Amino acid sequence: MQLEVGKVYEGKVTGITKFGAFVDVVVDGKKQTGMVHISEVASTFVNEIKDHLQEGQTVKVKVLSVSEEGKVSMSIKRAQAPEGQTQRRPQRQGDGFKKSGSFAPKKRPQADAAGQDMSKQPPVFTPTRSTLTESGNQSFEDMLSKFKASSDEKLSDMKRLKEGNRRSNSHRK
Repeated sequence: MQLEVGKVYEGKVTGITKFGAFVDVVVDGKKQTGMVHISEVASTFVNEIKDHLQEGQTVKVKVLSVSEEGKVSMSIKRAQAPEGQTQRRPQRQGDGFKKSGSFAPKKRPQADAAGQDMSKQPPVFTPTRSTLTESGNQSFEDMLSKFKASSDEKLSDMKRLKEGNRRSNSHRK
């Protein structure tokens, strides 16, 4: 029987490397080896795995994935989290972490010009008179070629100005 993804097993640490630890799990009398990446060893920052694990130690591991080649990815920190709870990082808001308590900024629902709540509806492009007259019923290729032509025109103007500045600087000696 193979290991089931999402299930927690008890295993024994058989090897420790710089990037993770190897854990043997016995399922129905069959030994299977999986790897716990350094980022999945503990819920805190792990600089040295040897500070958290030792060879021969018995640990609980959660199976994260099993590849087609049979490689098993495991997590110790996710096995320790209570059921229904996952390890979460603080959410970023602005330039700092999300604040709690009365100092946290309150999010107001956005309203459009008619006063309707826009947070529930996805934004929809409504063409204005200026966009309709500019694009008309042109195909994408036509609009793209116009854009390319105007872009080439602007680039050539910039090059001409730059060359003019170089020439005028050389005469000033």
